Amino acid sequence: MRKKQAQILIVDDQEEILFSAKMILKKHFETIFTENSPKKIISILSENEINVVLLDMNYRIGFEDGREGIHWLKEIKTLSPQTIVILMTAFGKIDTAVEGIKIGAFDYILKPWNNEKLLEVIDKAVAESRKNSKKVVEEKPAKNYFVGNSLKIKQAYSIAERVARTDANVLILGENGTGKYVFAEFIHLNSERKAQPFIHVDLGSLSDNLFESELFGYAKGAFTDAKTDTPGRFEIASGGTIFLDEIGNIPLHLQSKLLHVLQTKTVTRLGESKARPLNVRVIAATNSDIKAEVKNKTFREDLLYRINTMEIHLPSLRERKDDIVPMAHFILDKIAEKYNHGPEASGWHFEDNVAPYLEKYPWKGNIRELENKIERALILADNNTISVTNLDILDFEEIQENDENPLSEMEKSAIEKTLFKYNGNISKTAEELGLSRAALYRRIEKYDLKNS
Repeated sequence: MRKKQAQILIVDDQEEILFSAKMILKKHFETIFTENSPKKIISILSENEINVVLLDMNYRIGFEDGREGIHWLKEIKTLSPQTIVILMTAFGKIDTAVEGIKIGAFDYILKPWNNEKLLEVIDKAVAESRKNSKKVVEEKPAKNYFVGNSLKIKQAYSIAERVARTDANVLILGENGTGKYVFAEFIHLNSERKAQPFIHVDLGSLSDNLFESELFGYAKGAFTDAKTDTPGRFEIASGGTIFLDEIGNIPLHLQSKLLHVLQTKTVTRLGESKARPLNVRVIAATNSDIKAEVKNKTFREDLLYRINTMEIHLPSLRERKDDIVPMAHFILDKIAEKYNHGPEASGWHFEDNVAPYLEKYPWKGNIRELENKIERALILADNNTISVTNLDILDFEEIQENDENPLSEMEKSAIEKTLFKYNGNISKTAEELGLSRAALYRRIEKYDLKNS
């Protein structure tokens, strides 16, 4: 039987799993890589054209929630978007695997697996990989971004377009959920570096002992688990852009190491003495008051000067209320497409009374919270219609409103209708409205609906 041309990487911390999977797959596919540490994924992908990654979701004893697998899935899709990823998980952990499929995994396999099922899924993944490889993409297309009409966001994107044409370092400031990653990618895709890598590093998730090895790389033998020469994120981003997210979280004693790399435009791997030249554009972001941190001596002033050649502030949703409703429609379209029932074909829409609620809701989590609410609503909604109840934004306890506010009348009407629907049953009414029983009782008192 002729083997199919494909390079497959299997990543699992159990040697018996690696051995078993390799024995099955090597009879059918030309090249099989095995690795017991997910930390080696980046170097393997940078040195080989991997078609399919078979990725376990847990690697540490006591941490079996699958979050590591989700983290490495995101890393793979960032570094090598064309690589197909299949998740491996134990029975009972399927929910996390399904979450993985939503963010880019091709499929999942249950352990222990059925050999025929494993081969069937890998076959399909290889076929999908071939389709990807046949797509000739001359340059990465610009992503469909929602900008909006508020003055502050239009100013931010106008500055981004201008600075994208340069190699100036950029510091993006803004609250959590304001879209700093999307904004950084926008700058990259509008730059001369758009055909080169865009590497995202969440500095807030890097422990102190991994900081240097992850960012700067390491030589074989530099420490106990350093079995191969491995490039860091800066080297992998060569020619492109490195996005240093949550830069305000770097401990003071590590800031000097990052500053040296930015000043010299070189990087030295752990265990080596030779500096390697860097050609990379730096975009950083933080939700902290970075200037206050400089004043408090918790962030180096010279490092701030290095990263903020151009400083851009992204406004919160509270600062761009007029954009909330059109943004919600934009997000609904995207999420409906993701779930394979596009709004144009299936008519997904918001109920007419939703708009004022969307504008009045506090949105403390900004765009990220809006996306999560809409995705949840789409899953729960009936008849392609999303209501205020589906969105779970009826609880206005944290919103200052007065009796003349039309939202009060709308909320009162919604409660009256639902109470009537369930013949005054408090539990069922509260459940449908997305309120606790106590919150519903407070509203019944407020609107004098005791006899409804």
